[in-house]
Formats: sequence, C-alpha cells, structure tokens
Amino acid sequence: MAELTFRNAVQMAIAQEMRRDDNVVLLGEDVASGGVFKTTSGLLDEFGPDRVWDTPISEQAIVGAAMGAAMAGLRPIAEIMFSDFYATCWDQVVNEIAKTRYMTGGQVILPLVLRGANGFASMGFGSQHGQSCENWAMTVPGLKIVSPSTPAEMAGLLAASIRDNDPVLVFEHKGLYGTKADVPDGEAFLPLGVANVVREGSDVTLVGLSIAVGHCLKAADELAHQGVSAEVIDLRSLVPLDARAVLASVAKTGRLVIVEENPGQLGWGAAIAAIAAEEAFGDLLAPVTRVSGGNVPWPVARELEAEVDISPARVVSAVGSLLDSRASRRQPAL
Repeated sequence: MAELTFRNAVQMAIAQEMRRDDNVVLLGEDVASGGVFKTTSGLLDEFGPDRVWDTPISEQAIVGAAMGAAMAGLRPIAEIMFSDFYATCWDQVVNEIAKTRYMTGGQVILPLVLRGANGFASMGFGSQHGQSCENWAMTVPGLKIVSPSTPAEMAGLLAASIRDNDPVLVFEHKGLYGTKADVPDGEAFLPLGVANVVREGSDVTLVGLSIAVGHCLKAADELAHQGVSAEVIDLRSLVPLDARAVLASVAKTGRLVIVEENPGQLGWGAAIAAIAAEEAFGDLLAPVTRVSGGNVPWPVARELEAEVDISPARVVSAVGSLLDSRASRRQPAL
C-alpha cells in the first residue's frame, strides 16, 4: 500500500499500461513535459519520443491523430487539457469515434482513451475552463464514460479504460489532483461499470460521481450526528452504468438523493432519476431529489462559485427536506 496523489495515480496507470503493452502511446499538448496539471511527468524519460508525443495546440489534431492511431492498431491515450475543449473537436468524437465500430459492423475497433481535467472545483477557472462536461458525453451512444473519485479508482479505472476495445472518455476532476490516499500494491485495475457502496446506510441513498462522492461522505457524517443513516454510492462510471447498485440501495432506504456537479438542466442525474422512477417507484417513500450545479455559465469569482456549486451543506439540506416532506411519510406502495 502506497499513498499517492490523484495526479500521481494518473501517471502510475499510464506507465503501468505502457510497460505492459508496447502499442500504448500518449499524445497531447505538453504531455512530454508533464502537462499543465503534471499528470504525465517522467513518461517521456522512460518511454521516449516514439511513444510520448507532444502535439500542436489543436484538439481536432489530437483527436484525429488518436483515431487514426487506433485504427492502425495502436492504443492511444490522448489528453484534452480541459474537458471544455471537447467543444472544439466534438464532431470527430461524436460522429466518427463513437460510431466507427457500429458503422463497420465491428470490423474496425477504436481502443482509445480521451482523458483530461474536468469540473468546477471552486478554483476560479471560469466559464471556459471550469465546466463539468461528462453529461455531454453521456448523450452519445458508443462512448464509455469514467470519472474516478480517489487515487486508487483513478489508477484502476484508467488502466481498465486503456485496455478496453471501445473509446473511453475519462474525466479527471481538477479539484482532486492534489488529494492523497492509499493505493493498493500490485497491478492497478478496476472493471468499468461497477459502482462502489462507499458507506452503508438505511434511511437515504446518496449517489455521486467524482468529487461529489466526497461531498456525499461529508454530508453522511453530518447526517449521522442528526440520527440519519445515509448510504453513499460512488458510480465510478456513467457508461456502463451500474443502475442495479442504485436500485438495490433504494429498495433498502426508500429515498434517493442524486448529487452532481453538472448544471441540473439535463445533467446525468436526470437519467438516474428517470431509472428510479421507472424501476423503483414502489420502493420510493418520497420523490427523488437532485442536488446539482447552477444553470448558469460558471463564474470566476469565488463568492459567486460558492453560490452555484454543490456542497455537503446543500446535500444535508436536501436530505432534511426529503425527510420532512409529507411524501416521505407515506407508506410504500403494496
């Protein structure tokens, strides 16, 4: 067991997979020097310029080169420095990368990873460098979507993404890069599409992804002081989605609060809420509640960020309202 930062876990997983498979290559802006968030430091020294490629400042070029490399038999890892920049190359991601396997009847696969910094993080990055964009990708069939919450998950899920034969988008929350936690010794690998019950509880289910999981855990601690037992589920990935884990928890607690950093307007939490309404209606003792980011372009000023960002206090408040609601006191449907 070793303590690693989230950013070190990124580097560890990439290095592990590049040692394991000579077809794995890395490309992106400044990746040879470690990148703006220092997630790829040391990789050029170990693997050389034949496998670590600095690129021009062009997301279209990065994504296009990654697609071509994957079609030619390599397993590229392409860094999109900020997930906001998918807006500049979205046509290739949505209309080419996501659809090639289907349009060729499975004759051409694209085993590639697109990864980069995501999320609000109350770090003053503003509207064009601080968005939480994983819900963009969730609307596109053919893409797998991963967003880890801990260094161990970062290492294991990134390794699994690199080995996957489908295109995977990995959203790394910039607010987590400096966090530290233990990572098990040995090969890092966590299967995609398997959620993690981080904390067991009996009164309410809190579902989060990435940095939202930490907010849920802090909220669960506060709720415990109030006599409320909260179960916390870390989705880990949106596609594949482990809906069974959510439904099993709701069957036990009868209440569901979804916590997401996306703007609430068509965020991924809406999909979870719909699944719960369709498949767990008889188990629900109260309406499904969502805690999400504000439906505004993301502000730069810290004071304004705090007004629209998610927080443990907002989660606690949402659970309190849920438990106090008249609907929460209804008996479950027979």
